[in-house]
Amino acid sequence: MRLHNGKLFWPDTLKKKGIKESRSEISSHYDAVIIGGGMSGVLAAYTLLQQGLKIAVLDKRGMGEGSSSANTGLLQFSNDIMLHELIEQIGEEQAVRFYSLCKKAVDQLEETSRSVKRETDFIRRKSICYASSEAHAGKLKKEYDALTKHGFSADYWTGEEVREHLPFDKPAALVTYGDAEVNPYRFIHAIISYLEEEGVHLFEHVEAEGTEQKDDSILLHTSIGTFTASHLIYSVGYDLSAVKPKVGAAINRSYAIATEPIEDLSLWNDRALIWETNRPYLYMRTTADNRIVAGGLDEEKPEAPKDESWIENRAAEIEKELQQLFPQLPIKKAYEWGATFGESLDNLPFIGRHPEREKEYYLLGYGGNGTVYSMLGSHILCDLILGKENQDAELVKLDR
Repeated sequence: MRLHNGKLFWPDTLKKKGIKESRSEISSHYDAVIIGGGMSGVLAAYTLLQQGLKIAVLDKRGMGEGSSSANTGLLQFSNDIMLHELIEQIGEEQAVRFYSLCKKAVDQLEETSRSVKRETDFIRRKSICYASSEAHAGKLKKEYDALTKHGFSADYWTGEEVREHLPFDKPAALVTYGDAEVNPYRFIHAIISYLEEEGVHLFEHVEAEGTEQKDDSILLHTSIGTFTASHLIYSVGYDLSAVKPKVGAAINRSYAIATEPIEDLSLWNDRALIWETNRPYLYMRTTADNRIVAGGLDEEKPEAPKDESWIENRAAEIEKELQQLFPQLPIKKAYEWGATFGESLDNLPFIGRHPEREKEYYLLGYGGNGTVYSMLGSHILCDLILGKENQDAELVKLDR
């Protein structure tokens, strides 16, 4: 399955790609084998490693070359479904708990970035969600009330306040605090380097071909041999060929651009992450080297676009919308790409043990907060694998 096409930005920010040397020798037993070496897989490996487990990670591509290299690196605790909407869907206690887990996951991502001791361009940012139309202002006010009621720091801006803080005119905006941005490609490869140093076994260009359940282990047959493990984790992103349970998800595609560097971004309020209430939504952020990364124009098609001219067309539309918001900035796109992404039908990720195969687990961070979901999911899976009770697993279980 083709996961992205076009000219990606993030791989050009890191000269060293991949791991030093993909392993060929398989150990006799692992505590856990992880299928997928993208963001979800390396975060799961990192989390399990902290508990002293013996881990192997394998990927049919090079590590981090799938969907993760097209990730736009916005780390937000707010979700595609707003808190007040999630409360209506699953109840107040569970909705607030899920939002709290997402907020904690951003903190855990920062801790991970620090611990790997390599530059990842992780920077704390606030988020600004503006009302795309007058009719959406009330929705933002309702969300502000729900967030502040439950202890999440937020501000509500009227149209006049939006004009005071931003160079464009919108009816209202919701400001939330505690989010972040990251260079996802640098982040993944920083973790990979750390895992290598700590003795995690990494296998690139290895195909998973099938499994066998044994009484005390699971056998994973691959293109280079058989792995024996106590637990098996599928962190395969949007490559559904490897996903066995029928999860309630839609696989779509989206588009993004990265601009040429812009010398002066001082009018961009606190370099905040910015998005809107329309669905599908336009979103944008700045980068460490003063570019703007923006994306949107989602389409209900499961494969990345193959037509380069169509990617160019979509990228030009994003560039045009960005220029309308920031007419004072010299915006010129330098990179443009289209990529596959997944969304669950209830806006929550799929994380947990397979309902019928107790040694198999899934870490599928579907939604706009995929990296955040992967972080919180890594901790849930860690507890399950260690035999610890984790009540939060009910929120995101596969057979909900």
